[in-house]
Amino acid sequence: MNRLYIAKNKEPLQMTLDLLNRINPLKDRDKDIKIGIKPNLVCASPASEGATTHPEIVEGIIIYLLENGFKNIKVVESSWVGDSTKRAFKVCGYEDISKKYNIPLIDLKGDDFITKSYKGVEISICKTVYDLDYLINVPLIKGHCQTKITCALKNLKGLIPDKEKRRFHTLGLHKPIAYLNALIKQDLIIADGICPDPYFEEGGRPHRLNRIVAGFDPVLVDCYAAKVLGYKPDDIKYIGLARDEGVGNYINDDTEFVYIYDEVHDMSDEPQIVQKDKKYLRLIDEADACSACYSNLVSAMEKLNEMGITDKLADQICIGQAYRGYKGFLGVGNCTSYFEKYLPGCPPKVDDIIKFITELCG
Repeated sequence: MNRLYIAKNKEPLQMTLDLLNRINPLKDRDKDIKIGIKPNLVCASPASEGATTHPEIVEGIIIYLLENGFKNIKVVESSWVGDSTKRAFKVCGYEDISKKYNIPLIDLKGDDFITKSYKGVEISICKTVYDLDYLINVPLIKGHCQTKITCALKNLKGLIPDKEKRRFHTLGLHKPIAYLNALIKQDLIIADGICPDPYFEEGGRPHRLNRIVAGFDPVLVDCYAAKVLGYKPDDIKYIGLARDEGVGNYINDDTEFVYIYDEVHDMSDEPQIVQKDKKYLRLIDEADACSACYSNLVSAMEKLNEMGITDKLADQICIGQAYRGYKGFLGVGNCTSYFEKYLPGCPPKVDDIIKFITELCG
């Protein structure tokens, strides 16, 4: 469906309920279907920091479903490599929702997996996904240090095992993300645009947008997200690849934007964030790095840049799985353990990276 529904400037729970009541997405569906809700809980960080899906949005979805007779509901998620999903459920407020509504929280890190093949590429997908009849994707509209943005399409990466997440990085991320979306159908997307970090996926730089976007086409939703975050859809390689695989369509002249609280509104009035020039990223030589490891290095480099230390760096910092077994000079993470100077960790902590680089430049 070539249409996006947008609610803004009210409380997240209320906007969620109003969107769902306007859309009525499960009309005529069997009340006994198995429904999975997939938020973005990449790390154990409160939603106010701009990294994770607001629990009020998921609560609104649960209230709507229960009031409409749907009771077979579960929240499914797997945090990024190196972090605990269970800890994220607790820190992000999902344990409270689970207890309040008696909705199970499924940590997919402990799930079995099924291997599917698409165009000759085998992808392992958590078994729980194929036990669902209806998948509600609740991503965050936010920045990402490797793919520029993350929203509906990339959020499905939380439905694969950690080992597969690492392998996605060795495959270049973009193509496997597109192929994953060809294998898993999203039935409904409710994207959190309350206060995302527009630059990095681990949060810490929330930008107040106060809106929620709903739709049925993940490519369309991601095109909207790209525009708001200061990019064109073609700047994000996996969006175009997903379109080419028939997952969805770009925004075009026929796309309808339904602002549920406004009589008249136009997409041209939507906010557009200006991306910062991150010159310090040129000091990083990344090759197949996992998101958690690379993100921590980028966060550390941002702080080191503010401290004036990056100007003292004469060597590039290597990071990523492709450096396993190779000798070099300066590396971060266990994959660079053969380097002359390296910081261990999987992933290494931001503060440890800052200390490591500061001492090298001291």
